Amino acid sequence: MATYLEQSLAKLQEFEGSVPWMYRDTRGNVTVGVGLMLAELTAAQRLPFLLGERAASASEIAVEFHRVDHLPMGRPSLFYRREGGPELAQETIAHLLRGVLLEFEATLRERIVGYDGLPDGVKMALLDMAYNLGPAALLREYPKLLHAISNGAWAQAAAACFRLGPGAARNEWTRQMFLKGVVSTIRAEGEGALKRFGYGVVGFVATIVSRFRPSR
Repeated sequence: MATYLEQSLAKLQEFEGSVPWMYRDTRGNVTVGVGLMLAELTAAQRLPFLLGERAASASEIAVEFHRVDHLPMGRPSLFYRREGGPELAQETIAHLLRGVLLEFEATLRERIVGYDGLPDGVKMALLDMAYNLGPAALLREYPKLLHAISNGAWAQAAAACFRLGPGAARNEWTRQMFLKGVVSTIRAEGEGALKRFGYGVVGFVATIVSRFRPSR
């Protein structure tokens, strides 16, 4: 079964798309891969863009970056593609996405007490929000959400996770991931109670049996 991190990677690729060439997002940022913003030219030049089978040079990447940066923003990604232009390999895109997600998760782990003990669905929702908003914005702009998470109030967290920008389907998926925390918590508490009850019954039976065991 896929881990929550692997599921997060797949879901982000579904939500963001995976575009190997540079394009402009709805905010006008030059972007590539799975919504990876290239804030400046040097960010693009650090990536291993290819021209066919060979590595693209820094100057070739610069030409493409400036070309894309001067096109209208917010068009479909295919609008920005130039035949024979620099592109990233899909393996590179997946590697970059995983690296960014691990970096964001490290920030969440540092700032959210008990992060590793959160239900997987809750961690997936937080990772999606962190990737979409940036960890700093998530931690700064969603105090009600973070308060609900600290109290394990998953229904309240689900009610406080709405974002402007992502479509209704993405917001609803995030909400459902927080609501999954309710089920996970109930299941964990039920299993804990059953385990305690089971041990209690076993101990009780063992005591009764010992009382009636013949002495040697």
